[in-house]
Amino acid sequence: MAGEAIRLIVGLGNPGTEYARTRHNAGFQLADELAARYGASFRSEPRHRGELARTRIAAQDVWLLKPMNYMNHSGDAVQSVASFYKVPVEAILVAYDELDFPAGVVRLKQGGGAAGHNGLRDVIAQMGDGFWRLRIGIGHPGDRAQVLDYVLGRPPAAEAQLLRAAVVAAADSVPVLIGEGAQIAMNRLHTREPSANDPN
Repeated sequence: MAGEAIRLIVGLGNPGTEYARTRHNAGFQLADELAARYGASFRSEPRHRGELARTRIAAQDVWLLKPMNYMNHSGDAVQSVASFYKVPVEAILVAYDELDFPAGVVRLKQGGGAAGHNGLRDVIAQMGDGFWRLRIGIGHPGDRAQVLDYVLGRPPAAEAQLLRAAVVAAADSVPVLIGEGAQIAMNRLHTREPSANDPN
């Protein structure tokens, strides 16, 4: 791809089984999907406050990171890994749940604000905003007062299928982003019709 190739992919989420299948852990699900596809195994890295795996995607060595010190402090792990492995901010891709998109929608972009996402806000505070984002739509409860319970809740079956399909589509886009460039990856992702029948 033009510019810096992606070398660090971060999935945002909360550690612990009680959060495992919640909407807020869509980023963890993407990281796990990539690890499964590319034969990588996460290991605990206390010094980086996260779980880390190394793999190769589209002929590029890539680190996969799941921060383990809760969403609001995600930036600590990202900064630690990026600093240790000398990964510039433009070579980082962060995947996270996006309230502004319906369940099943995925969007790719570089830069921008946090839009109220606490994990993203902390990454921006630590790294600046020049990294790439994979935004995995989870829908909105319709009332701001309900957002916390909503994102920390587990979706019903039909919505869970849409989210799973979105994670699969997001994972499909990663080798395209790395190997063919952002424009092609965006075109494919952004013209995709959200469907629970996407291949699993």
